[in-house]
Amino acid sequence: MAFKNFPRQTQGVQLLQRSLARGRLGHAYLFTGDHLDELELLARTLAKTLNCSSPVKTKGIPTDSCEECANCRKISDDLHADVHWARPESKSRVITIDQMRDLMQQIQLKPNEAGYKIAVIVGADRLNVQAANAFLKTLEEPPQKSVLILLSTEPSRILETILSRCLRLNFSADTVRSLSAAQSVWLQQFSAAAASEQKSLFGRYRLLDSLLQHLNTIREQTSETLSAHSPLEKYDDAEKSLRDKWEDELTAAIEAEYRRQRAEVLLLLQWWLRDVWLHTLTTGEELLHLPQIAGAEDVARRLSTRQARENLTIVEQTQRLLHGNVQEALALEVGLLKLQL
Repeated sequence: MAFKNFPRQTQGVQLLQRSLARGRLGHAYLFTGDHLDELELLARTLAKTLNCSSPVKTKGIPTDSCEECANCRKISDDLHADVHWARPESKSRVITIDQMRDLMQQIQLKPNEAGYKIAVIVGADRLNVQAANAFLKTLEEPPQKSVLILLSTEPSRILETILSRCLRLNFSADTVRSLSAAQSVWLQQFSAAAASEQKSLFGRYRLLDSLLQHLNTIREQTSETLSAHSPLEKYDDAEKSLRDKWEDELTAAIEAEYRRQRAEVLLLLQWWLRDVWLHTLTTGEELLHLPQIAGAEDVARRLSTRQARENLTIVEQTQRLLHGNVQEALALEVGLLKLQL
């Protein structure tokens, strides 16, 4: 398949092709999405585009494959000497250190038949710790004329040291995000506050307070809703042991639902920061997740593309911290103060 044949991943494909057209090809990419088979097709198409003998060009630079030349056909059939794959194969369905050593040995060699050596790691979240650590040296110092492509449907399971060294492109079904009334009001307020100068520590803590108040409201509403449906409200005369059991269940249910909604709030913040990043690339509004929320463009004017991309990494790091046993307010405070706004 050529890039033009991926209608569901329009935004991600456009971003990748724009990088190619501008000569800003990264040495390592992380492709994320809903289905590994689609991500494999996208990785294969990038490999074909880079090595195609008769590529489709934009201003003289290859941005898509022809699908017909010998290189394209070999890559489609997994027969190309310069395109290598690693997949989970052991009984435990992990990618082992031996697999990665073989892959790294291949990628260090000069291209045999085309312009680029390509290494594709399918299910990069399945790299075991030893394989991931062994891969880091190649990721930090990749050979010339090589591109490393990691594929994952669960990027939160990938080591942070690997994530930080890859350009991430999301190929989930791309649509403008719809928001609830409460989400829209809060995010618009947050965006407007962030769009004002945030050089002072006081300004940053105002943003933190906005986030914590929003989360506190969510917790209170969650507790009220679930408590109203608990048997504790219906059976006052139940035995103490049974009421204790119901109370434990209610507490656990409230915490689980709150954590789910908290993750949604941080994902919402990540969408907004992605729009900030897109504005630094001067992309069209059709690529934005939240074009209805004003303020992202004002923030983008103060940031470089690198700074805007680092903000996305910071939110991901905060999400991972919150999955552990860390104090919520402290994790959010550290994360928000690190953001460059």
